[in-house]
Amino acid sequence: MTPFKKLLPKDYARILFFLFMAIGIFARIWKFGIVPGDINQDEAFAGYDAYNLLHYGMDSAGYRFPVYLTTWGSGTSALNTYLMIPFMAVFGAKIWVIRIPQVIVACLTLWVTYLLVKRLFHEKIALCALFLLAISPWHIGMSRWGMDCNMAPGFLIFGLYFFVRGLENNKYLMLSALMYGLSLYCYATIWPIVPLILFLQLIYGLVYRKIRFNRYLIFSGLILGVLAAPLLLFMLVNMDVIEEIRLPFLSIPRLVEMRDSEISLENLSLKARRLWSIMKHQYDDLPWNATEKYGIYYAGTLSFFMLGLFYCVRNSVKKFLQKKEAPELLLLIQLGGAIVLGLLIYININRCNILFIPMIIIAAVGIYYLCSLIDLRYLTLAAMFYLCMFIRFEHYYFTEYSDLIGYYFCAGLEDAVKEAVTYEGQINVSYGLMHSSILFLAEVPVPEFIETVEYFYYPDSFLETRSFGRFNFDFDPTQPDTDITYILNQAADLTPFEQAGFTLHTHGYYTVAHFDH
Repeated sequence: MTPFKKLLPKDYARILFFLFMAIGIFARIWKFGIVPGDINQDEAFAGYDAYNLLHYGMDSAGYRFPVYLTTWGSGTSALNTYLMIPFMAVFGAKIWVIRIPQVIVACLTLWVTYLLVKRLFHEKIALCALFLLAISPWHIGMSRWGMDCNMAPGFLIFGLYFFVRGLENNKYLMLSALMYGLSLYCYATIWPIVPLILFLQLIYGLVYRKIRFNRYLIFSGLILGVLAAPLLLFMLVNMDVIEEIRLPFLSIPRLVEMRDSEISLENLSLKARRLWSIMKHQYDDLPWNATEKYGIYYAGTLSFFMLGLFYCVRNSVKKFLQKKEAPELLLLIQLGGAIVLGLLIYININRCNILFIPMIIIAAVGIYYLCSLIDLRYLTLAAMFYLCMFIRFEHYYFTEYSDLIGYYFCAGLEDAVKEAVTYEGQINVSYGLMHSSILFLAEVPVPEFIETVEYFYYPDSFLETRSFGRFNFDFDPTQPDTDITYILNQAADLTPFEQAGFTLHTHGYYTVAHFDH
């Protein structure tokens, strides 16, 4: 009997499951909506579109219920925004509200990862994987703010889990198709990867005679086709093959500029080095994606991943040659798809985030495999090491890191905007302060925005506004006008405003300057 057959007692395993889930959920909801705070410009645009779809039935460009949002001119994926709408309808347009879908998906991902690994291997490895993901610095940070691409890792894991269930009972293939179809609305860069993953998984199911050509497979194909069709039309529209589609209940928009050139087979060696650098160093010089001190999955985990990868590959080859089912292959397919993505685009952590859950699962396999070769009691020692790292990370995240990330998440801007809009007349905003944050925090009606907006450069992949409504971004800060209210960033020189007699109120990194007549 192999060590992998020595399962935990059920009661003990159940206690560990609930403990690890509680740790993971607590790490994701503690000070939720405050850290990181205030708001990132991408989640602000997603929230602004959710606000307008809820109240006006259109996005920031006037498209009614678009399949892909037109934000920034080059667009963002829509699922995250649509999931915000019901929460916004209940609680209003608040920063913490637009982050609710992401934290729910993240917490569900913990549970589904456990269920998935339990079916692929067994309960001990499932608990190891759950624990590693629950305390992962990357996954904790990702779950706490509402960027569109942060949804993708969860929905791919949901898709794989239901596919594994579908191998046992083909009716679950329909849920797998639903999850994989929805993943296409999480992040556009995974569009070429999802078909590859699905094709290889289908081959696996057919080779091992776990999938049959029955009504469940047909319905699964229909579900996937219905979900993918609008995005195929979207590609045709933006490749100038067909005209854009505007219906009362659905829009296939034409973007100002399509960033399709980002996906290519050029510079493969450069992209491969970049991919390996992120896997090894766990940092991409973007502090909102990971902390430099603790990385994605803590120091030492890459070694466990390499060991787990060796185990999974060896077992897959061995079982394949013996014509036995090799569930490890399904995990390797997910990993392989993520690596292919890393070779197609120039990545940072959030652009290749579908890589890290498969890596963490395989690292859990590596930890268990190593301990099984020595003594399974070493699992407790490994858990204590990671728990110590997690405690240190949590302290850092909510203290030093919170202060650092506050700058990048515009700490104080919400209060600054709230004060500024209470005054009458024009509001000048420091250049470089993204208009998406102003639009969301000021709840600017989309008809007003569309009618009044002027851009610095048009067309462009990342449109920056010159002005809209009461807000103006193009002004000389050395010549303040006493009839205008100002929202000034940290870099602004306040001397001219002080000399002119403005009242200055500081909110975090921002100052509101108003002249009391």
